[in-house]
Amino acid sequence: MANTGHPTMRRVLRREIAGTIGLLTDEHDFRAMRRYRTFTFDDHTAYLHEVEALLKSLASQGSHTTVALFDPEEYAEFCTATGLDPDAPTSRTRFTAELATTGPTVPYDGQPLAELVPDLVDEAVRQATWEYAATLLARIGACAFCGEDIGRAAFARASNLLLRILDTAPQGNRHLVCSVTTPPETLLAVLHADEDSEGATELDEAEALEFTTVLALGIATRSPGGLVMRTSAAGTPDRIYGWRLHGNGVEPLTAGEVFDAYCTDAESGDLISPEPDVDYCAPPEIGGEEPNTGHAH
Repeated sequence: MANTGHPTMRRVLRREIAGTIGLLTDEHDFRAMRRYRTFTFDDHTAYLHEVEALLKSLASQGSHTTVALFDPEEYAEFCTATGLDPDAPTSRTRFTAELATTGPTVPYDGQPLAELVPDLVDEAVRQATWEYAATLLARIGACAFCGEDIGRAAFARASNLLLRILDTAPQGNRHLVCSVTTPPETLLAVLHADEDSEGATELDEAEALEFTTVLALGIATRSPGGLVMRTSAAGTPDRIYGWRLHGNGVEPLTAGEVFDAYCTDAESGDLISPEPDVDYCAPPEIGGEEPNTGHAH
């Protein structure tokens, strides 16, 4: 007699299967999917409620689920490239499985969908920013004087610069923002560098890669831009300071420039009250030698 397995064992195994759900986060993308006959939802709000209920159900069973950003245009391109019928549930499943390894995803930890969706959109923006910056950096090519790859040299310089900034920062949690103005838009990258219980700096590798790539692009293209650091530690005021991109590196902003940047409305030019318990100051001396780059001629 064949062994058909034990239902309890199958339930245990099911809890060890990780899954991914492709989510249509906005009304526009939802309407784009409604052109497919097999996509049976007709109301975006109801669809989101059903997704949230499913996530809660899976979590209650001990399943680990990640949520991926489902882009209808990318889905149509995927189906064309793979020869799949876009109006088939199995094709959507195949695309979602692809997203699990290549696309922006956020783990579901029981948070409301209203909190998860902005995190997922932010993750998608972060990934798109990195891909765009990395593409531009790779296209710059070699230095006409020395033949060195400009993008690679700028990345090495940016990595060295970031390490020096973190090494000289006050103790506590650090929040860095890098902005680089390139045609046709300004690129932003954010890096959180928190301290663990032993005082060691913890970095998210994906954030660090994106931040370094955007900084490297600014250095390589001599684009306008800057870095701002905010440090927070118990018992002391937050400190905010920064640098502007200059040549192949950075130059410090004065305390007055930092204050003006944070306490002036960007649109009206009106003054904004400074935050309480915040010290707008000049940055510490970062020192160190930057790696040689062939394009600094």
